[in-house]
Amino acid sequence: MSHIVTIHTKIRDPAALAAACARLGLAAPEPGTAELYSGSASGLIVRLPGWTYPVVVNPESGEARYDNFAGRWGAQTELGRLLQAYAVEVCRIEARRKGYAVTEQQLPDGSVRLHIAEGS
Repeated sequence: MSHIVTIHTKIRDPAALAAACARLGLAAPEPGTAELYSGSASGLIVRLPGWTYPVVVNPESGEARYDNFAGRWGAQTELGRLLQAYAVEVCRIEARRKGYAVTEQQLPDGSVRLHIAEGS
């Protein structure tokens, strides 16, 4: 049986965030405080390619703070890629934790299809 799922992502798992960064070839998230244009934010700092300011993730709330000035200081697609990679990594981690096998297929439109099945 196949299911289509829409995921609204909150970033709560630091290990999955680190795996998503590795998947995208980004530096690992670092805990700390970063200066954004309109103030500072503390949490896990992720530096996206071409972005003037980093994304700062608070794993307790799941929220990400960033300032890309409506795309002028960084392409929104880079944040989308991070969120997609994070969602994939969370699904993979949880499926494996429960003993399921996971296969992944990158689709031509940029989306990802995961197939999760019983067995390893």
